[in-house]
Amino acid sequence: MALKISIFGLGYVGSVSAACFARMGHSVIGVDVNLSKVEMIESGRSPIIEAGMSEMVAAAHSEGRLRATTDSAAAVRDSDISFVCVGTPGLPQGKLDLSHVEKVAREIGAALRQKDSLHTIVVRSTVLPGTTEMVILPAIERASGKSGGFAVIYNPEFMREGSAVADFMHPPYTVLGAQNPAHLEVMRRLYEGMPGTVFETSISVAEMVKYSSNTFHAVKVTFANEIGTLCKNLGVDSQAVTEIFTSDHHLNISPAYLSPGFAFGGSCLPKDVRALNYRAKELDLNLPMLASLLPSNAEHVHRAFDAIANTKKKKIALLGLSFKAGTDDLRESPLVQLVKRLLGEGFEVKVWDRDVALGRLAGSNREYIEEVIPHIGSLLSSDFDAVLLGAEVVVVGNKSACKDELKALLRDDHIVIDLVNLNPAERPEGKFSYQGIAW
Repeated sequence: MALKISIFGLGYVGSVSAACFARMGHSVIGVDVNLSKVEMIESGRSPIIEAGMSEMVAAAHSEGRLRATTDSAAAVRDSDISFVCVGTPGLPQGKLDLSHVEKVAREIGAALRQKDSLHTIVVRSTVLPGTTEMVILPAIERASGKSGGFAVIYNPEFMREGSAVADFMHPPYTVLGAQNPAHLEVMRRLYEGMPGTVFETSISVAEMVKYSSNTFHAVKVTFANEIGTLCKNLGVDSQAVTEIFTSDHHLNISPAYLSPGFAFGGSCLPKDVRALNYRAKELDLNLPMLASLLPSNAEHVHRAFDAIANTKKKKIALLGLSFKAGTDDLRESPLVQLVKRLLGEGFEVKVWDRDVALGRLAGSNREYIEEVIPHIGSLLSSDFDAVLLGAEVVVVGNKSACKDELKALLRDDHIVIDLVNLNPAERPEGKFSYQGIAW
């Protein structure tokens, strides 16, 4: 069933969205303050240079499914869904300029004063989490004089210049954020049959997914460029390195290591990052991203300490000491560093780890822990019950303890701090306080 759509902003995102929705059989009205863009659409020409756009705009216009106007009130009146696709340029200090988004929100709100039927407003402009609900929605309410009769959705786009049409028609996924799932019914109809998974979520999550995606793309480009710079200066074939590195879809190019949690540690990652940065300095190379990895990692240990200190309690039970469950490797474990910091600040700490027994530690592993915490033997206990019994704060440091073990011994007065970011199915349930540093 064809829908009536108005699209505010005929820049890159708006023009491509307008042409693609029209191609899908919907009736589309483009809205822009720039008269030349409106006139181009009205004459069947694309206002942007992009593969496939000229043909799509011409076809949709000739078939009567795409037109444009400067009259925002008429566009709202003649449509059921309004997409907000105006720009959010960055100001010199980095803050977003939301003036265009707010202006459109007011225009749509004013038009809604004269409309009784349900209208859906879909924000596609890239805005920081909280903007849709704290800025755009109130602007619509004030201008319309209504607190209902319309729905506000956040629907981020993932189009790249040069392949925008293909990206629109074959998205990796579709993200729909709403305060009320019932508001998404028209959006489900709009995107019915589109490839990729459809995620229905909160508005703030939808807003953050867009920023997470763009920032990760920036991280990947920067990482590749810094590794490439090192390769060149070391006389290594960067293309061969890249080909082999990116062929690993189990760990390298995959969801692995992309769940928020605690700091990394162990005998490999810190050592190897440190060695790579040292070699870069020897070559007089400035590689800021690689240089920031260890300081950034250390900040997570500081945040964990702050979370514990903010409880104003002194008796701490740490569940887990190795850098991950299933190993007794304590070398450069961030949990060891956390214990050292807690002891230095006067906390009483007891440690339990299913896989760590002082008598079994040997070699460099034992040397490391005895150097960092010489009296570790007085802190480490194999008695899980006793460790929890005397504690006021229980810190889940790794996955050594299972949900049932925790649930059986946690008291209502316990404060549980989860550094692992256990998924909801793994978290113990009870009346105790439960908090994480990544959620």
